[in-house]
Amino acid sequence: MAASPARERSASAGLLSIGQVLARLTPEFPDLTSSKLRFLEVQGIVTPSRTESGYRKFSSHDIDRLRIGLTLQRDHYLPLSVIREQLDDAQAHGETAALIAPPSIAPTPRRYRRDELLSAAGAGPQLLNDAISTGVITAQESYPEATVTLLRGLVALDRHGIEPRHLRSLRQGADREVALIESAMSALLRRTDAASRAKANELAPTLASKIDEVRALFVKDALTRLLS
Repeated sequence: MAASPARERSASAGLLSIGQVLARLTPEFPDLTSSKLRFLEVQGIVTPSRTESGYRKFSSHDIDRLRIGLTLQRDHYLPLSVIREQLDDAQAHGETAALIAPPSIAPTPRRYRRDELLSAAGAGPQLLNDAISTGVITAQESYPEATVTLLRGLVALDRHGIEPRHLRSLRQGADREVALIESAMSALLRRTDAASRAKANELAPTLASKIDEVRALFVKDALTRLLS
């Protein structure tokens, strides 16, 4: 038996339809579409309720999760899987999504001046100069945390005679891997809709992780042959 209109209106009182959600959020997120809303539901960012007729209905809690999730994706380039974990963790601890300010989830990363970078990594100026001249590190006015980690690794390798110039091929290999990922996602990258861009943001790190796993197995196999 079909649900009565009165019963559905009662059940969805205070909830928003997809059209109402778009009207509320598109001024802040112009790329938001009904298809992206459905994609965000599939990714677990929101779990709207359904009427007996199957129509999606979004609560204020869903709106909060959407607003924060879209902000983190737009401003901090976080993958949807990370955003979902952050939101779910806050909910598990009894916090509402509305109380989670995006900066508290994804604080602005620290940047390091050259002298701060050298100090944090325990590196000498010449090692950094060599890393820059060989293209292992890109010269910048300030450096992100990842460069600190990279330079620390170069310090450790340098103690064993492995210099930045020896690692140039690794940097080139990384560029080739990105080109491989770009080729694998070419059909997706040609699309301009928000849902496709969101899916690309999810897929690229996944493919990179799988390539890392394969590379690690190759290195492990080569070391086994070396030491056997």
